[in-house]
Amino acid sequence: MTIRLVHLVTGTDGESHFTVGEVEWANTGALGSISAQEEVQHLSFEETAARSNLDWHTAPARQYVITLSGTLEFEMRDGSTVTITPGDILLAEDTTGSGHRWRLVGDQPWRRVYVTLA
Repeated sequence: MTIRLVHLVTGTDGESHFTVGEVEWANTGALGSISAQEEVQHLSFEETAARSNLDWHTAPARQYVITLSGTLEFEMRDGSTVTITPGDILLAEDTTGSGHRWRLVGDQPWRRVYVTLA
């Protein structure tokens, strides 16, 4: 079982970068798998209309962004891109530096859950 995890970080060059991996499982048993627990500060839901975009910005806090609907293209200043689709988890930790931008592709709104880390 895998859950796709896209990790945004600020590199030593002050630029935002991403890696694509998967959620790591801390324990797997007869009923399934569970990740390590993390302390959270708050949780919120948000919806953005189809075809929206947000220009260059950094993450406001260390947070997980869980996409429920919509397809997005995230872009770094070096031109690299990563596509986020429903079910993907984004771990945004690029709270400093040059930031990233995103745009919604397709005709679906972006519905997501923000989980701000403590």
